[in-house]
Amino acid sequence: MKITFKLYATLQNLLPSEAVDNAVEVEVDEQATLYDVIDHFRVPHASAHLVLINGVYFGADERAQPGLISPGDVVAIWPPVAGG
Repeated sequence: MKITFKLYATLQNLLPSEAVDNAVEVEVDEQATLYDVIDHFRVPHASAHLVLINGVYFGADERAQPGLISPGDVVAIWPPVAGG
C-alpha cells in the first residue's frame, strides 16, 4: 500500500533525494508497523520523538503494533527539540 512519509528538522536528511517538501510517497506492506517504516529510513528510535499518523500521535508502546497504517495515510516524524 502507498503512504506518504514525512521527516522534519534534523531528520530531513534521511529522506531520499526525490523527496519534496519533506515528504516522499512509499510502498509499505499491509501489516507494516510504524517501527518498520522508521527503520526502513534508518531513523534512530530515540530521534523519533513525535510520530503521527494523519496528525494523531502514537507513543513508543504503540509503534510495534501492526495494522495502524492504512493506504493513503501520512506518517510524520519530528525529533526531540532542545531548549525551551
